[in-house]
Amino acid sequence: MATAGQWLEGARPRTLPAAIAPVATGTGLAIGAQAFHAGAAILSLAVAVLLQIGVNFANDYSDGIRGTDQVRVGPVRLVGQHLAEPGSVKAAAWSCFALAGLCGLGLILMTHNWWLIIVGAACIAAAWFYTGGKHPYGYMGLGEVFVFIFFGLVPVVGTFYVQALTVTWASVIAGIAVGALACAILVTNNLRDIPSDIDHGKQTLAVRLGDRATRALFAILIAIPALATIALAWVAGPTALIALISAPLAIAPLRIVLGGAQGRALIGALKATGLLALAFGILAGIGLALTSAT
Repeated sequence: MATAGQWLEGARPRTLPAAIAPVATGTGLAIGAQAFHAGAAILSLAVAVLLQIGVNFANDYSDGIRGTDQVRVGPVRLVGQHLAEPGSVKAAAWSCFALAGLCGLGLILMTHNWWLIIVGAACIAAAWFYTGGKHPYGYMGLGEVFVFIFFGLVPVVGTFYVQALTVTWASVIAGIAVGALACAILVTNNLRDIPSDIDHGKQTLAVRLGDRATRALFAILIAIPALATIALAWVAGPTALIALISAPLAIAPLRIVLGGAQGRALIGALKATGLLALAFGILAGIGLALTSAT
């Protein structure tokens, strides 16, 4: 039976920057638009964090019952390492999804936009079918596409929308920047797991592209936020350039990934990329919040 510490590690708290960053950016946009709503911002953060934890447990469950987590480098796998019953991990995942849904309902009641139910349902479906179901899209090389959408565009634009009740070019560009960094985290993870994924027939994008091209893709994804920040400065205001203060944090993961690190050596790149994503999201939020003063 898994201990509380193992359950905590199974929730993979190191992935939470991918949930926090888009909400910080979207809230900064709302402040800059003089549309900040504390309640909506808090609920948006709760939805994002709960969905992230939920997808982590869902992946643990689905990969575990398929046997693809038995030999892996990285955090605890509750099912794959036989630390917890599969049903318990599945229940934990759906409990998180249910709580995220309740927080989302609060946002719907605040905004009176019932069509947001469709967005919420799509988020939960994307979280579950990444590795769940008969034909998980994560096993077909589509994981990065959905991560870009549901950990970039949707949470940034959504967080801004539930406060400002509009969508702007700035929110879309910011979503692209944050989504690219979320994809970079996944790319690093899948680069690390190429050998075991090949053994288990898991055709991630990294497996399809191969080692060398995956490392090049990582570098491209790291560069996108810098270009997007320049575009943000153009459409929103020069203070958006504050996000570039996070640029030095890109050096460490780029050095590790482009240096040819394999297996466990890539864990440092994962941590560093998560830190970069969090720093960029917060600094972008600050810069965009200050656009109202320019």
